[in-house]
Amino acid sequence: MPVWVQAGYAEYAKRLAHELFLQLVEISTKGRGQRDPARAIADEGAAMLAAIPKGAHVVALDGRGKPWSSEELAAQLARWRMLGSDLAFLIGGPDGLAPVALERAQQRWSLGPLTLPHPLVRVVIAEQLYRAVSQLGNHPYHRG
Repeated sequence: MPVWVQAGYAEYAKRLAHELFLQLVEISTKGRGQRDPARAIADEGAAMLAAIPKGAHVVALDGRGKPWSSEELAAQLARWRMLGSDLAFLIGGPDGLAPVALERAQQRWSLGPLTLPHPLVRVVIAEQLYRAVSQLGNHPYHRG
């Protein structure tokens, strides 16, 4: 990943550390160009499923999902916290998420009609989670 992606993600993960533990698990796309695209997506989906903690609530980032405002995400986060389980966000690669990954998800979240590169999505997710935590804690970061 480019340095700016690593730095952006790391900054928000650090800010969240006291309120919400954020761990990034990357699925390798090595050799992607040498495989049939459908096979590559299926392999990535299987690897994603294997990486999801047992009993986790899964949210797939999907353009056909439900868009949430920052306030709606904060309300979602409050509900997710009440579940008492791990939370896993699935971010697809260049060709999107595998059908098995979408099927595993309890929710689908759309970041809107824009197509975003998957490295940028991890930074946006981390920032929005920080914003949601800030909003729930009445911190001035979120000024809606």
